[in-house]
Amino acid sequence: MKRVMFVCKKNSARSQMAEGFAKTLGQGKIAVTSSGLEASQVRPEAIATMKDAGIDISDQTSKALSEFKAEDFDAVISLCGCGVNLPPAWLTRDLFEDWQLDDPAEQPEIFPRVRDEVKERVEKLIQTLASEPAAV
Repeated sequence: MKRVMFVCKKNSARSQMAEGFAKTLGQGKIAVTSSGLEASQVRPEAIATMKDAGIDISDQTSKALSEFKAEDFDAVISLCGCGVNLPPAWLTRDLFEDWQLDDPAEQPEIFPRVRDEVKERVEKLIQTLASEPAAV
């Protein structure tokens, strides 16, 4: 099973939504967590907009990337353009993508749009990872 790390600046919205979608849609296909360049708190708007989509992320917590080891993950997905700030070990995983999604924390009214973009990208990511042969 492929292991995925979603990372964002503060692990408060976009990466939390990605983790929620990936855990639900990728159940049994991928293992997933999220983190931030720094830890903060999961935004109430992220919890609410995910609840509107039928996914409960209220038990998720914000975690710092420094709590994890890059070698424990097959794929690293940056959701905010923060890939340029990641240590090199995180950029050289089997798969690295930088989705550069708008920050809904700056404009709370865009939470639903960003949530839907995250869902679409997570669905494609799961398809991609599920079709790759397992490492030996």
